[in-house]
Amino acid sequence: MIKFGPSGNGASFSAMGFRHTEDDPEYLERFGLDCFEYSFGRGITMSEGKAKIIGEAFRQRGKQFSVHAPYFINFANPDDAMAEKSYAYVINSAKYARLFGSERVCFHPAAQGKAERRDAVALTSERLKILRDRIYEEGLEDIMICPETMGKLAQIGTIEEVVEFCKIDKIFVPCVDFGHVNAREGGSLKTTEDFRARLDYMVSELGYEKMKNFHVHFSKIEYGEKGEIRHLTFEDKKYGPECEPFLEALKGAKLEPYIVTESAGTQAEDAKYMKDCYFGVRN
Repeated sequence: MIKFGPSGNGASFSAMGFRHTEDDPEYLERFGLDCFEYSFGRGITMSEGKAKIIGEAFRQRGKQFSVHAPYFINFANPDDAMAEKSYAYVINSAKYARLFGSERVCFHPAAQGKAERRDAVALTSERLKILRDRIYEEGLEDIMICPETMGKLAQIGTIEEVVEFCKIDKIFVPCVDFGHVNAREGGSLKTTEDFRARLDYMVSELGYEKMKNFHVHFSKIEYGEKGEIRHLTFEDKKYGPECEPFLEALKGAKLEPYIVTESAGTQAEDAKYMKDCYFGVRN
């Protein structure tokens, strides 16, 4: 079934008296939410014991969990030694996902750097094949590895690029950040048809089964000539995208993804808004 939840903890988490990640399942229940994304954005420093405690807390309350791998990943870096670090970031994130009881790891694929874009994309693709092999060697092939669409023009991660990456193997499932897509395309996502066109394209390329429960990031994002600038909240009226046409497109496509809101401080509130809209609580 479709799931809604926040990425990390917004301002209301501490305001409601919560302090630790193992408190998040109760926090999610207060909002009627289903899932949570934990970011290792600045690196993996958590102990394995702590991860197991968090995982047990989520299992006890029947809440889902996903992991965001460190932001340092760049599979287009021409330096093989740096690529080795990127492999390790994803693999270690997947190992922690298993400790958490999670089945999903999303990651930022690459930056273009000084290379021609097609060369950077080709190198990323080759490196993802190596990552695939290492994931299997580690026995982690039950974890969804989710390359993310990116919001800055200098980053590798258009919808089309992510789709091609996900054709490499069944372990790769797209993480579509619709705020990123909207930002890098200068505000392209406005109508239900705009979202439907992207979803139809991905289903036609990857198949319904891979797309049925794909990974989603959603937030409003300020953008400029180079794409993404910063994340906003649903209160913003200048930048998009709006969630209502997206949710209508999902219903029409009969897709039930894992949806994570990445708003700036109101993640849980905006996830609740999306869930209420989807199930018709808000008109």
